[in-house]
Amino acid sequence: MTAAFWQGRKVFLTGHSGFKGSWLAMWLAQMGAEVTGFSLPAEAVSLFRQAGVEHGLTHIEGDIRDRTAIEAAILQAHPEILFHLAAQPLVRLSYDCPLETFATNVQGTAHVLDACRRAADLKAIVCVTSDKCYENREWVWPYREGDPMGGHDPYSASKGAAELVIASYRRSFFGKGPLLASVRAGNVIGGGDWAADRLIPDIVRALIAGKPPFIRSPAAIRPWQHVLEALGGYLMIAQRLFEGDASAATGWNFGPADDDTRPVGWIADHMCAGWGGPHWFTEPQDQPHEAMILKLDCSKARTELGWRPALRLRDALDTIVAWHRSVADGGDAAQISLAQLTAYRAIFERTLSGKECS
Repeated sequence: MTAAFWQGRKVFLTGHSGFKGSWLAMWLAQMGAEVTGFSLPAEAVSLFRQAGVEHGLTHIEGDIRDRTAIEAAILQAHPEILFHLAAQPLVRLSYDCPLETFATNVQGTAHVLDACRRAADLKAIVCVTSDKCYENREWVWPYREGDPMGGHDPYSASKGAAELVIASYRRSFFGKGPLLASVRAGNVIGGGDWAADRLIPDIVRALIAGKPPFIRSPAAIRPWQHVLEALGGYLMIAQRLFEGDASAATGWNFGPADDDTRPVGWIADHMCAGWGGPHWFTEPQDQPHEAMILKLDCSKARTELGWRPALRLRDALDTIVAWHRSVADGGDAAQISLAQLTAYRAIFERTLSGKECS
C-alpha cells in the first residue's frame, strides 16, 4: 500500500461516523483522499464528534435501509473506491433488536451493493463484515476464510448472511466492472470507542469514574487487535482491487498474531494496571449467549498480501490508555488521534517492508 495512490482518490464510506469508520476516514484524509461519508447521525459522545472527523470529508446523514437515499448518495459522489462499514455492530443489542439488526446488516448490505452496480466510476468495493460471521463450534482452531458461515445470536447470523449476499453479488453482477471483497477483522479496539456493552469502553468508563470495572466473561477468548491493524489490511485490499487484481476479490481475515489472542481477563488486567486504577471484578449473572472462544487464521493475508500485525497487543492497549487519559485530562482528541495515526503508519510501513518484526 502506498500513500501516493490515495492522493486525490474519490472514496465513499458508509458508516463513517462510527468508531472504525472515523479512524478510516482520518487515515484516508491524511493521505489526501477525497472522502464522502454516509451514515446515521453520530452519537453525542463519539470519536467522530470528539475528533471533528466531519471537517475532513463530505458528510451525509442517512440510513442504508433507505435504498433510494444510499443509491442517490453513491451516484452523486462518483466514487472510485467504496468501503461499506455501516452496520448494527453489537451482539447484545441484536438480542433486543433482531429485526433492525438483520435489516441493517443484511438488507442494508444488499442496498449498498445494488447501488454499486450503477456507479460508473467505481473500481473497488470492500465490504466489512465480522470475525463472528463463521459458524462458531467453540473449538481451539482458528477459522479460515473457507469455513462455513453461521451464527448463534442475531448479530453473528446477520454477518454470516451478509457474507452470502456479498458472495452472490460478486458472482452474479461483478464478474466485470468493480471488484468486490469482504474483510473479517477480529475484535477491534482503540481510542475513542464509546459503544455500550463492549469491553474496552466499559473498562474506560469505569476507570474514568474511579470505579472497578465489571467484567462479564473473563475467560472468553477473542482475537483482539488495534483498529488501525485491520484498517491497514482493508486499504491494502482496496488498492489491489482498484489495480485490477481479481485474486483479491474474495474474503479475507485480519487478526492478531497467533500468540496474541487473549482472554478478556488478561485485557482487563493490563488496562487497569496501565491506568493505575482499581482492579476489575466479576460475578455470576444471567446473560444472553456469546461465544466463549474465537480465533482467526490470517495466514492468507500474510502469504498473499504480505500483511501482518504491526503492534503487539500490550502496545495496542498502551496506546488506548494514552488516548483516553489524554482526552480525559482535556487534551485535543483530533491532535491525539492524528498523532497516533501518524506513529502507527510509520510502524505499519516498516513492518510491511520487513524492517520490523511484529
